[in-house]
Amino acid sequence: MATRPLRQTPTLAAQLRQMIAVLEGERQALAALDADALIGSARDKEALCDALAAVRPEALDGETRALAETARHLNDVNRRVRNLLAANVAARIEALGGPRRLPRPAYAPVRG
Repeated sequence: MATRPLRQTPTLAAQLRQMIAVLEGERQALAALDADALIGSARDKEALCDALAAVRPEALDGETRALAETARHLNDVNRRVRNLLAANVAARIEALGGPRRLPRPAYAPVRG
C-alpha cells in the first residue's frame, strides 16, 4: 500500500515568489489588454493575499523582506498602468460624447 506524501504549506518566500510571478503576469495581461488573464490575476492575487494575511512584518527576514518589497513595487507599477489605461479610455469616451455636461435640474426654481 503506497502512502501519499503530505502536502506541505508553501514557505513565505515561496508565496512571495508566487505573488511576484502573478504580478508579472498581470503586467503582461495589462499590456495585451487580456481581460480573462486580468481576472485570473486578480483571483490569484486575492488568494495569495489571504494566505499572507497572517504574516507580521517582524516575521520577515532579509530575503522575504526583499521579496515583499519587489512585490509591492510591481503592484504599484501595475496600479499606475491600470490608472493610465482607465484615463485613456475615459478621455476617448469623452471625446466621442463631447465635453461633460452637468445634469439639468428636474425642476426650475420659482422666481418671485
